Amino acid sequence: MFTGILDWLTSRKEFKMALSELVKSLMEKRNANVPPGPFNVTTGFVREARGAVIIDVDGREIIDFAGGIGVMNVGHSHPKVIDAIKDQAEKYVHPCFHVMMYEPYVELAERLNSLTPGDFPKMTMFANSGAEAVENAVKIARYATGRSAIICFDNAFHGRTLLAMSLTSKVKPYKFGFGPFAPEIYRMPFAYCYRCHFGLKYPSCNIACADYLEEFFISQVAPECTAAIIAEPIQGEGGFITPPPEYFQKIKAICDKYGILLIIDEVQSGMGRTGKFFAIEHWNVVPDIITMAKSLAAGMPLSAVTGRADIMSKPHVGGLGGTYGGNPVACRAALAVLEILLEDRLLQRAEVLGQKILEGMQELQKNHEIIGDVRGKGPMLAMELVRDRATKEPATEEAKKLVQICFEKGLLILSCGAFGNVIRTLMPLVITDEQLEQGFSILDDALKKLTT
Repeated sequence: MFTGILDWLTSRKEFKMALSELVKSLMEKRNANVPPGPFNVTTGFVREARGAVIIDVDGREIIDFAGGIGVMNVGHSHPKVIDAIKDQAEKYVHPCFHVMMYEPYVELAERLNSLTPGDFPKMTMFANSGAEAVENAVKIARYATGRSAIICFDNAFHGRTLLAMSLTSKVKPYKFGFGPFAPEIYRMPFAYCYRCHFGLKYPSCNIACADYLEEFFISQVAPECTAAIIAEPIQGEGGFITPPPEYFQKIKAICDKYGILLIIDEVQSGMGRTGKFFAIEHWNVVPDIITMAKSLAAGMPLSAVTGRADIMSKPHVGGLGGTYGGNPVACRAALAVLEILLEDRLLQRAEVLGQKILEGMQELQKNHEIIGDVRGKGPMLAMELVRDRATKEPATEEAKKLVQICFEKGLLILSCGAFGNVIRTLMPLVITDEQLEQGFSILDDALKKLTT
């Protein structure tokens, strides 16, 4: 095991940027006081951030294509969010909703009930993180159906707590050494068209990966025992894997056939990230339960579970909740986010942004053989790097180097995917065209440096 994050990062061949004395000092404190488990993508320390730009402690401006891992859809330190936080903090910070109720919790629940897909009555509860939202969604589904089994997918990521980690697919680093895992979790292949589990091609495949669910019920778990299927509409940490148009319609039809609930995990893909409030809207499917977090409150710790009222109301009083769930300051931040998304027309901006990013990635793909696939929805797009387009050998080390080269040049990007070979875009939706063009110019230069 490495002795510290600084030793590990500076020992990497791809990391050559000299660290300032201030950063070295901060890294030494980090190594002495924080365990290595909480990972760091770069050696950077933030001084301030506005919109789509981060300024580090050395005063260096960095264009942000990471958005705090999909948290800053409305941009860093948006004035309306900051004002809402300040206003609420001056009134009260934490009476605890379970002890004495407050309006921001109820108002936000009402807003999310109206914004989520489906014209039926809905209810919403709040927690603190995406993992907590997932755990509560599963609890509710099990209670409402009286069944215990949960079906999830290859390449899924649902969090790091026990149940969420059990639902997560990738072993290293998320699950390695942390077992035993929660029981009654069953995993099947996802619609990964670029690397089809069944060796087929879309559209001649007729969406065999969805039809496989019927066979799965025979060989893995009976439908009568299955409470829910949980899926990300676009798999986030799994590599921005994006199913074809027919996929979720088929999955939902099978769920309805057997009385199985469909939980859609919108923790990373929600709040306008794909050009719609929720990514599942691209598939014209209405889930029974939706989980959300990340950009919901622009960086404040808040997550939500929204679902059909007849399902959400099943668990008994006291069966759901948590001391900090639905903190009033976080709820006020979320209400400001919803206002910004609508009044500032960020969904429309996301559509335009998505087209620009798609064209930019496709141009990079033409010029750089290492880019094997481009996929996603709206500005939630990714490039899968491969060493050979014919064999599709993952370019894992190259992706790691690309992240560091871009950081040295002033661009913050993230990798993901089962092989760690996918470069994804999660920049704030308020990024300017000039910042976007500059970011892609850096990315182009970095790819040239990477392959020469």
